[in-house]
Amino acid sequence: MGYYITVEPGVNIYIEDVNPGGEKTIVFIHGWPLSHKQFEYQFNILPTLGYRCIGIDWRGFGKSDKPFSGYTYNRLAEDLHHIFNALDLSDVTLVGHSTGGGIAIRYMSRYQGQGVAKLVLVSAAAPTGFTPENARQLLQETLSDRPKMMQGVTDQFFFQYITKPFSDWFNQVGFEAASWSTAAVIILLRDEKLHADLQRIQCPTLIIHGLHDKVIPFPQAKEMNMIIRNSQLVPFQYSGHGTFWEEQDKFNQVLHQFISG
Repeated sequence: MGYYITVEPGVNIYIEDVNPGGEKTIVFIHGWPLSHKQFEYQFNILPTLGYRCIGIDWRGFGKSDKPFSGYTYNRLAEDLHHIFNALDLSDVTLVGHSTGGGIAIRYMSRYQGQGVAKLVLVSAAAPTGFTPENARQLLQETLSDRPKMMQGVTDQFFFQYITKPFSDWFNQVGFEAASWSTAAVIILLRDEKLHADLQRIQCPTLIIHGLHDKVIPFPQAKEMNMIIRNSQLVPFQYSGHGTFWEEQDKFNQVLHQFISG
């Protein structure tokens, strides 16, 4: 089922809540510039294993409201904090992909991981995000030819072959975002750093990262693994930035093993 949670006056965040009666809860935070829809192939399977799966569209993306401001890690983590409180969530596994991984890391640091038992960082944009050169090109294209920018993101995202219909669908998910929020998060990924936050993570942490990731290079996963105490790194040999789709069976299995282990 889908519903909205108000995180500040005039800003409502969309929640996709699959199998609300599940025994254990997984909260998914999508990457830039996508939405909860990127986890479709997890929501098909994990509820059959007894999980409640909660997908969140952050402000500016997917079905959520799209204010002009609030695109910082602090504000996005605060939005997540409001959602955890509103749903009275505890003992959950928090899964963050790419920029969503950055939001999850800031949440763990700023709110002492309130409600989170285990953390999963999937191709997380940490400790850093975009280089100034990458950000400059993405920002220029976003503000002048967003379809070209989105197609470039799609082309770089996957190591495995994707069909034209899948590429078209993936692009459309990106176009659900506002152009101003898409641009603002590029600036966030250029300017915000997460080194200090990583050191504050206390809970068991699983790091999933594609060996062929062109968006967030694999060495960053190894760096996170060194900094985060009680973390384990699982490389995905046949994936780029989209492990959740490129090796979806392995992804679901590794996630299930980590949570139930």
